Parts: sequence; C-alpha cells; structure tokens
Amino acid sequence: MVITGTNLAMNFPLGLLASAGSQKLSLFEIWKLATAEAQIIIVVLAVFSIFAWSTMAAKALQMRRAKKLNHHFDIEFRRQKAVLEIFERRLGVEGCPLFSVYEDGCSELDVRTKNPDGTRKTEISIKSMEHIKRSMEGAVAREALKLESGLILLAIAVSGGPFLGLLGTVWGVMDTFGGVAVKQKADLAAMAPGVSAALITTVAGLLVAIPSMFGYNWLVHTMRVLTVELDNFAQSLASRMETEFLRDE
Repeated sequence: MVITGTNLAMNFPLGLLASAGSQKLSLFEIWKLATAEAQIIIVVLAVFSIFAWSTMAAKALQMRRAKKLNHHFDIEFRRQKAVLEIFERRLGVEGCPLFSVYEDGCSELDVRTKNPDGTRKTEISIKSMEHIKRSMEGAVAREALKLESGLILLAIAVSGGPFLGLLGTVWGVMDTFGGVAVKQKADLAAMAPGVSAALITTVAGLLVAIPSMFGYNWLVHTMRVLTVELDNFAQSLASRMETEFLRDE
C-alpha cells in the first residue's frame, strides 16, 4: 500500500497540524507551566548570570588597565639610568603590577643601602641581594593573586550552570511523567507543555555557562600573560640591581 502525501494529511489529526503551524508557546507561557522547583532554579541561574557578567566586566577593565599601566611604566623604567631614580621621586601608580614589584624591590634595596647619616652605600652583599629578590617574588605572587581574585565565580558558573539546568529538566520531566501516570493519558498534547517547561532550565543553564566559559578562558590567558611579564620584570630588575650594587666577592 502506497501512502501519499494527501492520505497522510487526511489521516493526521487536523487539530495537531493547526497547532504545529500556527501555535507556539511563548517564554512567559512556558515559565507559567514550569514547576516551582524549575522556577527557583531559573532564578538562581539568573543570579549566577548577573554575578558572572559583572565579574567578567570588572576583571576585563582591571586587566586592561594593568596592561596599559605596565606598558607605560616599562617604557619609563627603561629610560632611567639608575635603578632607584623612579623610586626616589616617591611616585604612586595605583593599579600597576610592575610598579608594585618595582616599589617593593626598591624599598628593600633602599633599606639595605641607607647609612645612618643619610648617605647611600654603593655596594651590597649577596645575602642582602637574596633578601631583595625574595621581596620581589612576594610582590609578584601578591599581584598575581589580585589578578586572579574573582575568577572562582566564573569557574562556578561554568561548571555549575549546566548541572543546575539539568537538575531542573530532570525534575520537570519527572513531574510530567507523574502527571501522565495520574491521568493515564500519554499523548503529545498532555506531555509537550510539561517537557517544554522542563527543558527551559537546561537552556537557562547553558546561557549562563557558555558566556562564562569564553570569558573565563580569555581572562585566565590574559592573567597568565601578565604574570609572566611580572616574573620577567622582576628578573630584569634584580639583574640591574646586581649590576649597580652587588660587589664582586
């Protein structure tokens, strides 16, 4: 027996064809059909999304400013003939990681080279240089932690968002099948609204996780670049200090 398109259309319920072609549940209607548990999960995901976007914006501005200030400070530092020239001006550059490392290193060097009468020594010992290096290493670690702070919120959004969405979907589908069992009527009209309302939590979870994943990866990459720049600068600063102040033994 050959089933033609005309026969298929005649045998298929006309009401279902009409609803598929002209009716579509809006997001507001799906929200009303969702269970209370699914609505709570969606609200939690919305809060996650707000925190994630706020963190991404704040960290992006922080790292952009840090890169800009690092660039300008590095240019100025390379122009100086003596390593302590900028330090002796008593400048303050808020938000510049390179300057923080420079200031900590030069503060320790200043203590090691100052005489009681106010004059400055021209040489320091290897032991004193080791103390200065440890001070700069501590400054590098501190600045790296500042750059990293807040990224845990994005990591939570990336890993937790889809699972919360999946929890809401499973819960909603479970309730839908429970309702079908009570009504003893398993047709598409009875199941589709409940399943649609259940799936919206998965969509919400993905809408939180996907932007957070891209933002997290970009911020981690930028943070690693800045941390490497801090390490390289600390080594370069230590080399200049050794060249100017370390005596041969």
